[in-house]
Amino acid sequence: MKTKTLGKTNLQVSGITFGCWELGGGPWEFTSDDNNMKAIQAAFEMGITTFDTAEGYGAGHSEEVVGAALEGKRKETVISTKVSRANLAPGDVRRSAEASLKRLKTDYIDIYYIHWPSFDIPVSETLSEFNKLKEEGLIRAIGVSNFSLEQLKEAAGYAQIDVIQPEYSLLHRSIEDAIAPYCMQEQIGIMSYSSIAKGILTGAFHLGGKKLDENDFRATRRLFSPDHLEKEKELIQLLKEIADSKNKALSQIAISWLLHQQALTTAIVGSQSIKHMKENVEAVDIVLTSEELNALDTLSRKTIAAIDAE
Repeated sequence: MKTKTLGKTNLQVSGITFGCWELGGGPWEFTSDDNNMKAIQAAFEMGITTFDTAEGYGAGHSEEVVGAALEGKRKETVISTKVSRANLAPGDVRRSAEASLKRLKTDYIDIYYIHWPSFDIPVSETLSEFNKLKEEGLIRAIGVSNFSLEQLKEAAGYAQIDVIQPEYSLLHRSIEDAIAPYCMQEQIGIMSYSSIAKGILTGAFHLGGKKLDENDFRATRRLFSPDHLEKEKELIQLLKEIADSKNKALSQIAISWLLHQQALTTAIVGSQSIKHMKENVEAVDIVLTSEELNALDTLSRKTIAAIDAE
């Protein structure tokens, strides 16, 4: 597994980060804790060393699963977790961090994120507590998630921000306009989430006839509306053509495209399936030609423009 240095730290993160949102339960198709711990352990054996979770994933349950699955492997892994928007007052930040440490069965967090920017707590106050946690060795790096460029710049005035976690995929590329160039200039890592657009880029909804349960949170997301699914067909077909030519899965091509983007540090991809995690790992070694990259770039932009035009 290829690794990259995260921001200005000495942390080495794997090209694929195991996303643990689904493992908390909630509005997903859920297997079992036993299955998910085995999936984490299998991913580790395959070379994934970076795992991303949050206190908000299943009210801490995802962190518990991660902690149990990685017990005994802590020094060989990089674990990131996040404090929720409701807990950004300094005292709450510390309580959240201490609770996450306990659930993760560890005495330090490699990357601690602000999950969403606050509506009312100044980021200076939140990051003041983050800096104290870092000085005490309880966290090693500071990250922000879902921040605009202006919010990221403001945060960078109060702490060393080593990574931002934005949505990024062939169907969501807004960070390329300003955030990605800024991050490259300032040596800030980018850890993408929804790297396969919450499952759309697997082809399951276009080619496999998959339908969402009405309780699945994705049913209300814009990319899953019938009109937008129709607009995505051409991109899915191109992914299929490239995938078939290499005897690979569509999701592997979508992940490979992300990993070919210079600004990206690591792509978060989650799954409760060991088979799918194996495919995700294999995507790291797929090489796309300049023609394939150009075709995906062009059609991706066209698809996004069609969706945004509504």
